[in-house]
Amino acid sequence: MNKILSLSIFLSALITGCTSSPEIIDKTTFVNDYPTRDRIEYVFNCIAKHGGLSGNKAFINQYACGCKIDKIAEVLTFEEFEAATTFSYLKKTPGENGAAFRDPKQSKELRTRLKEAEKHAESQCFVK
Repeated sequence: MNKILSLSIFLSALITGCTSSPEIIDKTTFVNDYPTRDRIEYVFNCIAKHGGLSGNKAFINQYACGCKIDKIAEVLTFEEFEAATTFSYLKKTPGENGAAFRDPKQSKELRTRLKEAEKHAESQCFVK
């Protein structure tokens, strides 16, 4: 029951945050241009990576992981984030097939930018 309550609190906070207007940086760029589905998927993966929804850090992990994707969204557009995560997942494909995801300059640059953004977000959002 505690997990369900925590999850419902998290989802209601996430949905409430999505109903607000996006921050406008300039006339063409929005900070919150990430689709809700992709934000939630990132947050759930992050929560699983940091110990899941059990224990005394469950709420902190939910908040911190939500913060983390917000910080990443400040640095990378959704298109860059999506490409970087795709390259990161598929670079592990063995042999010649994986070379298309490992070797291009764009792949290396985007994967590096994503790692830097995640490292920065981790330092900003997680209580040490």
